Amino acid sequence: MIATLLFVGFVAMMLIGVPIGAALGLAGAACIALANADAQWFGLLAVPQNFYAGLGKYPLLAIPMFVLVGSIFDRSGVALRLVNFAIAIVGRGPGMLPLVAIVVAMFLGGISGSGPANAAAVGAVMIAAMSRAGYPAAYSASVVGAAAATDILIPPSVAFIVYSVLVPGASVPALFAAGMVPGILAGLALIVPAVWMARRHNMGALEATLPRPPFWQSLREAVWGLAAPVLILGGMRAGWFTPTEAAVVAVFYGLFVGMAIHRTITVRDLFPILRESGELSAVILIVVSLAGIFAYSLSTLGVIDPVAKAIVNSGLGEYGVLSLVILMLITVGMFLDGVSIFLIFVPLLWPIVQHYKWDPVWFGVLLTLKVALGQFTPPLAVNLMVSCRIAGVRMESTVRWVGWMLFAMFLVMVAVIIWPQLALWLPQQLGY
Repeated sequence: MIATLLFVGFVAMMLIGVPIGAALGLAGAACIALANADAQWFGLLAVPQNFYAGLGKYPLLAIPMFVLVGSIFDRSGVALRLVNFAIAIVGRGPGMLPLVAIVVAMFLGGISGSGPANAAAVGAVMIAAMSRAGYPAAYSASVVGAAAATDILIPPSVAFIVYSVLVPGASVPALFAAGMVPGILAGLALIVPAVWMARRHNMGALEATLPRPPFWQSLREAVWGLAAPVLILGGMRAGWFTPTEAAVVAVFYGLFVGMAIHRTITVRDLFPILRESGELSAVILIVVSLAGIFAYSLSTLGVIDPVAKAIVNSGLGEYGVLSLVILMLITVGMFLDGVSIFLIFVPLLWPIVQHYKWDPVWFGVLLTLKVALGQFTPPLAVNLMVSCRIAGVRMESTVRWVGWMLFAMFLVMVAVIIWPQLALWLPQQLGY
């Protein structure tokens, strides 16, 4: 009964508009009190202990740093220079600007680790450029929102950091390596429908008339941005620093590029940048902390084992259970953000992963692909929300365009299920 109340209370608070973190914490605390009605203080001393335990993990230190990196590169003008360089390579023509938007979003994914930050950085440059070329605003918002979803797959990734904290058998370097190939495949899969729709509906009629940036000048201006993922990922691979330390190195590199090279960031800009990233980091980390209370309630009330046994013994078989899990998470992903999905469902799903002996790194990539789909699946699509705000359109107007891109990325998820080596080959080659 108390276990039922845990989920009913959580869902009810969500429906009346209580923030996700507060709903997790309050539902968990209420059930701890009911389960310990005869104990002193109703056992509520476990609440602050688990609040701290949910937050006091070394890998989580990387989250505020990577969020700060995203804010710095957003303001440093790196995205604009990367766009000019990409246009200089692929040229002008129908469907080329959407292709550039997706490629630049994939590349920035190797810097910031935050999907909404990526959508803001790419959208600020690309949506206006696509509008000048004759692309509908709703289509432009759909392309940028979908492209930014590759961010959490291509390392560094905030989602992978949270997953590594929840699953002891999955290290951050292994997850980062595992996300690289599926992330690139997801980006390539998005390019196909984006270019096809642009040409089928005769979008971008003015694009061919716009000037093409000179190649060598664009390369010189973009080289500092191109070097950032090499520094971050190469430094981790060479053993110079851990993922958490890499985030700090990326912050100082971004400040150097913005203040000394491009000179687009001044000392006065530092406070707004720090405030913006501090607010976003605080939201993420408070949700992580309050989810620790919810997870403690799940474990002490004995909810996890019965649910896992019921699913395993349902007679669906291994792939039937996996399909059920994916269907459930796709539905949930329409309403919850990725970090919340991980915090709520990974503790419930972990016994199932152990029962079927699924590789925890492969399963982490699969979950992250699902979260990436959720980031541009209406009605609550965080990336799409950002790009629609920049484009000045309602999210409903993007449905006819974004559906094809959802289908393309869904096919990548199916491919990772059928061929797990798409995710596991690179970590094995690198010795993780």
